[in-house]
Order: sequence, then C-alpha cells, then structure tokens
Amino acid sequence: MKGIILHGGHGTRLRPLTHTGPKQLLPIANKPMSQYCLESLIDAGISEIAIIIGGIGSNKVQEYYGDGEKFGAKITYVNQDYPRGIAHAINLCKEFVGNDKFVVFLGDNIIKKSIADYVSRFKQSDASASILLCEVNNPTQFGIADVKDGIIKKIMEKPKDPPTNLAVTGIYLLTPTIFDIIDRLKPSWRNEYEITDALQMLLEENHKIIYDMVTDYWKDTGTPHDIIHANEVMLSSMKPYFHGAKEENVLMDGNVMIGEGTLIKSGSRIIGPVIIGKECIIGPDAHIGPNISIGDNSKLSRCNIENSIIMSGCNIDGNFKIQNSIIAFNSEIVKTDNTDRNVFLLGEGTKISL
Repeated sequence: MKGIILHGGHGTRLRPLTHTGPKQLLPIANKPMSQYCLESLIDAGISEIAIIIGGIGSNKVQEYYGDGEKFGAKITYVNQDYPRGIAHAINLCKEFVGNDKFVVFLGDNIIKKSIADYVSRFKQSDASASILLCEVNNPTQFGIADVKDGIIKKIMEKPKDPPTNLAVTGIYLLTPTIFDIIDRLKPSWRNEYEITDALQMLLEENHKIIYDMVTDYWKDTGTPHDIIHANEVMLSSMKPYFHGAKEENVLMDGNVMIGEGTLIKSGSRIIGPVIIGKECIIGPDAHIGPNISIGDNSKLSRCNIENSIIMSGCNIDGNFKIQNSIIAFNSEIVKTDNTDRNVFLLGEGTKISL
C-alpha cells in the first residue's frame, strides 16, 4: 500500500500563525502535526508516501521532510496549485498510486491509536473504501456517515440536520476505483471537489465501503483551541526524560521531558506534562506548566505559563502569566510592570513590550 498526506490549504482559522507557513508544520508536543501522520503511516508498514503541497511555505515542508530517508520513508511531492478540495488533491496522485490500495491522511489530523489494524483489515477486504468514524459533539461541522445495522447508508458533508454524530475522520483507505469517481465529480457549493461526495457516489454505484470506529483520541486541529488540546493529550502520553541540567532550588513534578543542553535555573517550577526542547534556558523564577511545550533555543524567565505552546527561538521575560496561548517561532515578549494574566496568539517573529 501507499500513503498520501495532504499538506496544502491556507489555514485561515489559524492566522496569524499561518501567515508564514502551512498549519501542518505547527508543532504539537514539539513535533509538526503532519509528522504524526507520517509516523502513523510508517507504523502501519507504509513507506512510499506522497505529500501534497501548495500555498504559503510549501518549500518549508520539503526542507523539513526532504526525501523522507531520515524518517524511514520514501517521499514524493505533488503540487496542488490552489485548494480545490480533498478529492481533487487525491486525483493528483493517480500516477503515484498506480494499481495499489492507498491511505489518505489529512495533515492536520491527530490520532493516538495505531492505524495498523485498520490498514490490515482493508488489505484483506474486497471493499472499495474504508473510513474511520468518530463520535463528535458538533456533527454539523464534519462530514457525517449515516450508519444503520453496521452498514453505511449515506455520507454527507456538514449536514444542517445530521442523522448521526458519526464524523468521517480525515483518514481514508481507498482503491484506485476512486479515481474514476472523482473524474465524474462536480464541484460543491464551495467550488471544491468533496471527498464525501466521491464516497457517496461509490455507495450509490454499489461499491462496498466498510468502516471502523475510532474510540481513542482523534482531533481535527483546525483552531487554536484544537491545537492546544491536542498538545495536552499528546504530552500526557509521553515518557518522561531529563537530558539537561538544573540548578538548586528547582521543583519538577509530573510528566516532564527536558532536552539536551537545556538549563533549569534556580527558583523555577516545572509541573508536567511539559516538554522543553534543546538548548533552552528556563528561569530564574519561571513557573512552567501544566500542559506546556517549549521549542528549542528558547529563553523564559520570571514568567508563569500554563496550557500553551511556545515554539522555538522565543524569548519571554517578565513577571506575568500566559495561558491558553500559542507563541510562534522567534517571538519575544518582555514586560516590566505588575503581574497580569495574558492570552496570546502570536505569529512568527512577533515582538511585544508590555
């Protein structure tokens, strides 16, 4: 089998974070979210992978993943000139797929459970497609499957009156049959070629579609809140390690991961789950956690930060509190007045003096 990761789109709901690069490279627990997709495919035994790129910062995707060798994969890049829908993106990979079954993974989807069992079941089946479904609280925001007695009856995109709360996750297991369907698709009201419409056509033309339920964690990370929540979940499942150094009078508690060359200075408190990258300086008197990821080469002193993502190269200094925030690469926040509480969504290279 082969794999496809969709890495395009504009990420408008995540601006200003996405003004300088694709949302799928935004880090969750100090790892680009699309890397979780790549690793999930590799874990399922799929090493030939196409990454569909397009939009701002496509070059950053190629710079990060390269030819895939360092990840144990062989990566091919496919350009999509403009976001025309998931089905359109899949159709660009017809030559790459050939006659093989394949898995499509939306690059902003996070799933904790291995997909290996789903892939194995699909390999052995005679189905034209398999989809992963997950119960959600807001079904009008997703593609929805109407399932009765274990059989998919209908698949629809963001229905106003959903018949179920079973969301179609951004992980699709397909056969080359889908390409003939996509060739006959018409654009939706959004002027996009919808994968849900293609799957519905498969059903209507009597092709077999099977499904599995995702009962563990799955998240479509489309908003800052989604990313912060995914960060918390992924941190909680990591094994603690300490490869740095710490001064006296440092408190560390819970699930804490500290990278090489990082120094925790006196008076600091680290309450897990927290991951801190390489070559960071934390403190003095910094209170970090819970639910924090801090990228490489960052300096944080005197501040109190919880439930947030601080990317690489950031400098935060001041007697204040940050919570529920995402601070992009190479940002700086310096504050000298009284303690206060702040929520930030800062794009790359932002500098703030308070």
